[in-house]
Amino acid sequence: MPTCLVNGVQLYYEIHGSGPPIVFTHGHSMYHRQWEPQVEALRDRYQIILWDVRGHGRSALPPGRVDPEDFSRDLNGLMQALDIPEAVLCGLSMGGHISIQTAIRYPQRVRGLILIGSPFTNTFNLFERLTTPISKLSVRLLPLRTTGSLTAKALSGINPDNRTFIEEAFSMMSHDAFVRHWSGNLRMESKQDLHRVSCPTLVLYGDQDTMVMRQQHELARQIAGAELHVVPNAHHLTNRDNPEEVNRHVAEFMERLETT
Repeated sequence: MPTCLVNGVQLYYEIHGSGPPIVFTHGHSMYHRQWEPQVEALRDRYQIILWDVRGHGRSALPPGRVDPEDFSRDLNGLMQALDIPEAVLCGLSMGGHISIQTAIRYPQRVRGLILIGSPFTNTFNLFERLTTPISKLSVRLLPLRTTGSLTAKALSGINPDNRTFIEEAFSMMSHDAFVRHWSGNLRMESKQDLHRVSCPTLVLYGDQDTMVMRQQHELARQIAGAELHVVPNAHHLTNRDNPEEVNRHVAEFMERLETT
């Protein structure tokens, strides 16, 4: 099982294919297998790097409070350990926010950003300021299996196969790890720093993604030169709901980068 020690944590990773590197970062409570549709479509042209964020999948989570700054530190450290000086970062949801923060804190590492249904703050509007503390309390009180079942039900309407994947991902976390990591995730904040993203950026979101769609136009507006596209027939697990459309956008974005 390929792992490397980064910032005192064993992180799981996989490398597929060869070519210009793309590092894919999954959403909260998911793990590297989220990106299977992209691996199959893109591995013939690109080097695909998958990893499990600390506390997810096969990566460890140290005891104690989770510092959200560790997420971008880990991604930078993983690239350093794998001798990848620069890559395109592709992330969904939390993975997109980690990619944003990596581009802000380690710009020399990031050739481009592909952000899919990515929040950049948990205080975007009054709705989020009210629901974020409720969410934090509810995941603490509810059994993890219940949280996983509710999440699977919400995100499998378009692609029923998502249910099995989500339930499997949740089964790989303990309730304690989930609660601690969710608290750290909710403290991620990039609202005042988006102007510091200087690399080419592609923003995608599903047309049915009620979870984060309210932030997407502002995200694209705040990042200079970012392009924004809506992915039809897709909810929050956009890359699995409509992989053909997501893969097309990713391939076209990579082709444009290669010519600049």
